[in-house]
Amino acid sequence: MKPIELKGIIPPIITPMYEDESINVAELRRQVDRMIENGVHALFPFGTNGEGYILSGKEKQLVLETVIEQCNGRVPVYAGTGCISTRETIEQSRMAQAAGADVLSIITPSFAAASQDELYTHYKAVAEAVDMPIVLYNIPARTGNALAPATAGRLAEIENIVGVKDSSGNFTNILGYIDAGKKKTNGKFYNLSGNDQLIIWTLLAGGTGGIAGCANVYPHTMASIYDLFMEGRIEEAREANESIQSFRACFKYGNPNTIVKTATRMLGHDVGPCRAPFNQVPEEGIKALKKVLDENEAKGMH
Repeated sequence: MKPIELKGIIPPIITPMYEDESINVAELRRQVDRMIENGVHALFPFGTNGEGYILSGKEKQLVLETVIEQCNGRVPVYAGTGCISTRETIEQSRMAQAAGADVLSIITPSFAAASQDELYTHYKAVAEAVDMPIVLYNIPARTGNALAPATAGRLAEIENIVGVKDSSGNFTNILGYIDAGKKKTNGKFYNLSGNDQLIIWTLLAGGTGGIAGCANVYPHTMASIYDLFMEGRIEEAREANESIQSFRACFKYGNPNTIVKTATRMLGHDVGPCRAPFNQVPEEGIKALKKVLDENEAKGMH
């Protein structure tokens, strides 16, 4: 397993689609270039904002191989390979390894309730099936299964489980992961914020970055949070992080993934709609988005 630092701002890159919901590969390549040219530090295909939950296995392979080819080694590529079953998660993880991904991001199983022992056994089995760095992914509001910090600490003792992304929105949980990861004896354990508004606070607490959906809309602004922080310009980094609050306030108008993709489309990028049924934003939401996008453009956000 080649060593890699998990750091910086990592967009869960949008999966562009045509109106018939097929994958728009040409636009995906353009979005890869757009993200990298605006300074992001890695890319994460088929995360939540990439609609990984609604893509087929073949579509995921197409997206991943396209992103890896277009990146051409410029930034690391994280592949979201978590599925409900351990068996399919292993299949997807082996596919990602064969495709040349750098890191696996594995969401907890969803729908059926899982005990902490079941989660531990699931991740251990996947880790043993591949020779790649693995990031645990906790988003209980979407999956129904929360990964306890103590369980993350147990998993950290497995050599190729190297970090965790927390999208719970609970900063105490992030602190619990950071504390648990300090006990890893065979390398560093990285902590990434999955909540865009908590990135600066995660960095201040000892984390190393964030997987940030808003970076699909504002890649340069989001990337600057990490860059400014690393330069010691903490107040400017905090201000950059706070600048996305008005956009995130628009999430009340629909599924956040749909809001992000709609906003990206409104900025002139041909990313298409989200896959049905998760593809509607009411007219009041469109008006609110336009107002916020115009205001933020005037501030120089991009």
